[in-house]
Amino acid sequence: MNYWLVKSEPFKYSWEQFVRDGKTFWDGVRNYGARNNLKAMKKGDHVLFYHSNEGLAIVGIAEVLKEAYQDPTTIDPNWVAVDLKPVKALPTPVTLAQIKAESTLQNMDLVRLSRLSVGAVKEREYKKVLTMAGLKSAK
Repeated sequence: MNYWLVKSEPFKYSWEQFVRDGKTFWDGVRNYGARNNLKAMKKGDHVLFYHSNEGLAIVGIAEVLKEAYQDPTTIDPNWVAVDLKPVKALPTPVTLAQIKAESTLQNMDLVRLSRLSVGAVKEREYKKVLTMAGLKSAK
């Protein structure tokens, strides 16, 4: 299993809306690095859901339901989307400030590549975030 992080501005698409919807497709990505991460996602991979701009915190865990396919918002074949479903809200959101203060997370894409909307997460980073959130595992 691989781990990822997606960012969404809560006023555009919040974790709460995602949970109400039960699943969504992650589209509209127009950065090659982020697109490559979408293409690398496999069914069953876990995805940290991050509220950007307001909140600035990882608030939940999602799972990849469907691997990369043509982004329905464009006819350009260079862009893809994936389907995600919510798995669990974090009991305690993990803020960007907490992540930046944690020495073991300094190389996380969220910190190093702060403008990237879809980033890779190493297994040890994923586990550390879960621990910081008060979870032992995602399920």
